[in-house]
Amino acid sequence: MGKLRFLFALWMAKLSIPALKITHHNGTDFPGSLALKLCPDFLHYVTRPATVIAVTGTNGKTTVSNMLTDILEASGKRVLSNRAGSNIASGISTAFIRSSNLLGRVTHCDIAVLEVDERSSPRIYPHVKPDYVVITNLFRDSIMRNAHPAYIADILTGCIPGSAKMVLNADDLISSGVSPANERVYFAIDRMEGDVVDCINLIDDVRICPRCHTKLTYTYRRYHHIGKAVCPGCGFHSPEADYLAQNVDIAAGTMTLREGGESYDYKLITDSAFNVYNMTTVIAVLRQLGFSHRQIRGYMDNTAIAASRHSKEQVGEVRLIRQMSKEKNALAGSRAFDYIAGCGGRKEILLMMNCLGDTRHWSENTCWIYDADFEFLNNDSIVQLVCAGARCTDYKLRLLMAGVPEDRIICEYDEFKAAERLQFTPGDDIYLLYGTDSLARAYKVYDYMKQLAAARSEKKEAQA
Repeated sequence: MGKLRFLFALWMAKLSIPALKITHHNGTDFPGSLALKLCPDFLHYVTRPATVIAVTGTNGKTTVSNMLTDILEASGKRVLSNRAGSNIASGISTAFIRSSNLLGRVTHCDIAVLEVDERSSPRIYPHVKPDYVVITNLFRDSIMRNAHPAYIADILTGCIPGSAKMVLNADDLISSGVSPANERVYFAIDRMEGDVVDCINLIDDVRICPRCHTKLTYTYRRYHHIGKAVCPGCGFHSPEADYLAQNVDIAAGTMTLREGGESYDYKLITDSAFNVYNMTTVIAVLRQLGFSHRQIRGYMDNTAIAASRHSKEQVGEVRLIRQMSKEKNALAGSRAFDYIAGCGGRKEILLMMNCLGDTRHWSENTCWIYDADFEFLNNDSIVQLVCAGARCTDYKLRLLMAGVPEDRIICEYDEFKAAERLQFTPGDDIYLLYGTDSLARAYKVYDYMKQLAAARSEKKEAQA
């Protein structure tokens, strides 16, 4: 009976795909939602490719899974992925529905790369048993959903199959301890210029030893609890990395990857330390799959961070930069602010990390704003901060608390009017910071910013 219900759910879900196209509905995960409604254990019956890689973690999982998918496809692999849908059970079910035949057999894919939401793991891993589980990091996320990262680590440990090989961040003492009985390898980044010993961020979730509760000593700390630590009481310490990025030179765009006593040169595909972690993660996974460093270097040279996360272009006399900064996620905001503050030149910023999904409710939890390090934006190179959307005055208050001079701050409820308030001073870098809730609107606002920048440049040329 269960198999018949599965087949009925599969066929109905497959029929919904052309129906969505005919009716011009997006519904990227609707087929999976329908299948799970008709057959709650749908994922138990669908077959899987020979190799399954699950990528999870608070930040970076989309970038890592997309990079892996791009490289594997470039190498000739047929990849099943959920990049077009969500990372919860419905999105993953949709990916299998699209790649399976009428009997639920995945016959034309060699490998699956699945981005998996941490909280959705108990609904996915017991059925789609991954061969590799990659955890980028575990930080505080939405306080209303993910609570403390140790809570998420316990959820993952409780549902990841014992047969899965773990690919873990040695610089993160929370995620590196997930599923301790499983086979594992670690990646990390060696000491970098600018690393500190004491935490300079508001959030520091690993201060004491998880074994004896002595205060940890950090050999170096990159941000928050990410770094290399040792306990002076019991000797507990960060695990040693099997894949260690060394000699990271952001300005030169180079690094070396140390593995097994040998070093291999790589070109950076990014100018932020956070994305160096993403790059190192991808290298570690590809090495586990048997790719040589020479092969990986070749594919990396033709790989880029997804434009939905970060993009830049010259428009007239200014450079426009789109930067993802997830709403409700203090760590994502802190990393984005730190990155911008560290870039050279004058900057103007449009803050648009609006929780559109919460606007229909009578209240919204804004505590994440006070966990994020807005203090990084109190920087003389940042000459203007335009706060947009329903929470613009909340942003202004937080910026004032961070010490930002009030004459640099503008509030504008309408995002398009907010774009008009930017200075577009020739030579400036103009950042649009947006979250996942406001992604569609952010693209429209960005296009409007391009029009404004081009129009001002043309006007100046006409006057000359």
